Amino acid sequence: MGNHPLHGVNLTGWLTLESWVTPELFAQAGALDEGALAATLGAQRYAELVRAHRAEFVTREDFVKIAARGFNAVRLPVPWYVFGEQGPAPGPYVGCIEYVDQALEWAEEIGLKVVFALAINPGAPHHDSGTAPDLADCHVPRREVLNVIYMLAKRYASRVGFFGFEPADDAVPQVRRGLMVTDGVPLHRLRNYYREAYELVRAAAGEDPVFILPDGGVPSGWGRFMAQRHYVNVWLDCHLDRPSVRMDVSGPSGVRRLVSAHERHVADARRSRMPVMVGKWSASLPIADSQMTPEGRIALERVYTSEQIGSFEKCPAWFFNTWKTSGMLAGWDARVALATFERGMIV
Repeated sequence: MGNHPLHGVNLTGWLTLESWVTPELFAQAGALDEGALAATLGAQRYAELVRAHRAEFVTREDFVKIAARGFNAVRLPVPWYVFGEQGPAPGPYVGCIEYVDQALEWAEEIGLKVVFALAINPGAPHHDSGTAPDLADCHVPRREVLNVIYMLAKRYASRVGFFGFEPADDAVPQVRRGLMVTDGVPLHRLRNYYREAYELVRAAAGEDPVFILPDGGVPSGWGRFMAQRHYVNVWLDCHLDRPSVRMDVSGPSGVRRLVSAHERHVADARRSRMPVMVGKWSASLPIADSQMTPEGRIALERVYTSEQIGSFEKCPAWFFNTWKTSGMLAGWDARVALATFERGMIV
């Protein structure tokens, strides 16, 4: 695999629809997520919409531009219904394994590595009564989700572009705060799911692909987990694109305090004794200051971006979230947020 760090971008909103990435796909139906969109449009119209989107939103040209910009990897969220009728019953959703195949072919042709992330968020709120309790945003039983993981790992086991696999795009574990316990998946259930997924990836693809665990915003909750001799090539993933800390970031000193909070998060995660990557970060600052000019915000976000890149220097990988948005959102679209940075800062 080599020792050069991965510096890449997420391909969020391509194979699964995200309203903040492509709001125009949701606006007419008045839907907020893909499930509601499918229900509102009906199966046929939804299928036509999603197929057209996948064919046009990310193409080979995007992979060429990603590499030309200095990135060497992509992180690709893959839906649980990726295999369509050949996998768990997809309901209204449309499979997309041909696009995953194509993405890996483009990546290998151009020289990029691919990290696959199963696009589920264990513990996230979901009101579907058929939901498994420990995979709370997924419509299918846990065993079928694990089977999808095995099928994907087996399919790409021998491919040079297949760098790693995450069994979830993110996670929301329960956290005890005083006498209260937050909503989410119990940590022991999440750990058991990660262990089972690890064994399946290893059985399907051997020890070469990196197995990556989303920390669920709880960097201190993974001490010695999967760090024993039995587990090999396991990383922990921190997501820092939507800061949860509340602080004044209306000036350079506030921005540096926020970056310091990110650094503490990563440092806490490293106590797990696993390598720690940053699977999602952005240039978007949590500013609610009506006094700030657009120019002032752009300048601050440039400082924020530069400081973050420097702080991630010791991480084996980082991925900006995301490569593109239809509205070219300044803090979220890599084509905009990183456009003025020299290629040498990214490589």
